[in-house]
Amino acid sequence: MMLRMAKILGVVALGLAWAGLAPAAQQAAKVPRLGILLFGTPQTEPGLPAFLQDLQKLGYTEGQTIAIEYRSAEGRPERLPELAADLVRLKPDAIFAVGGDVVPAAKQATGTIPIVGTMSNDPVQSGLVASLGRPGGNVTGVTMVYDELAGKTVELLKEAAPRVSRVAVLWNPNHADPEFRETQRAARILGVRLQSLEVRQAGDFEGAFQAATRDRAEALIVVTSRVMLLNRQRIADFATKHRLILVGGWGPWAQLGGLLTYGPNQADMWRRAASHVDKILRGAKPADLPVEQPTRFEMVINMKTAKALGLTLPPSIMVRADQVIE
Repeated sequence: MMLRMAKILGVVALGLAWAGLAPAAQQAAKVPRLGILLFGTPQTEPGLPAFLQDLQKLGYTEGQTIAIEYRSAEGRPERLPELAADLVRLKPDAIFAVGGDVVPAAKQATGTIPIVGTMSNDPVQSGLVASLGRPGGNVTGVTMVYDELAGKTVELLKEAAPRVSRVAVLWNPNHADPEFRETQRAARILGVRLQSLEVRQAGDFEGAFQAATRDRAEALIVVTSRVMLLNRQRIADFATKHRLILVGGWGPWAQLGGLLTYGPNQADMWRRAASHVDKILRGAKPADLPVEQPTRFEMVINMKTAKALGLTLPPSIMVRADQVIE
């Protein structure tokens, strides 16, 4: 009888032990869920593959150790609020919003789910965070804003083409960043006459191009934003047709036939965004996770364009180039 009772108690104890281990095993097997909100699509977002590769290096493989839900506006900004709300209903552990014009939709949809954003605008001036060091809410991430270095494009332009004196600047006043202001400051110091070409939407480009032509601009600086990138080929074609020296702070301008670009290293920015997502999935609070600014910059020079424009670039520029397009 005693032996039989001992066996029964042993079975009960084993059952209780398994019952206690089951929730722990389920929790250990829980796969984090990440929502990704895009202006375009996964196929048209150039930095997304790098972001996913960096996540994988941190131990997150899509479909295995992390579940990713994509919501794509397909270039229609009016869809962003609806898509953000749809992501929030899925209760992801974090949301990755690609673009300073995309983050506001995610923030409006939730005040509790952590949001990591890549932002080319100033997140403080845009009201997305309280400060870069202490965001204070549920939004953090990385920003392309680089303050006084934004005027570097004017300096490099003058170094490459010292005789240039009339420079037009394409910029979007609705895109909160210091680049136009810093470009103005650098132009005053270098004695360059700056022409402001404000472009808020695609329909503004024709008038801006006509104004640059009337003012006999010799060069064109592009302050990169969503509207500029969406119309990048149009801008490059205009510069080529009118033999304008095209330069940009960051973006594909040199690859499209511009003379040079100088700006944040894009791969580094995506890597740091992936690191923010990792930290949040491991328990960090976005309110305490600083918004990071660029620390690595790169210069790309298009030598084919330099030759076509009859420019001989000085060694002082060439030795600083991170990439040269021959």
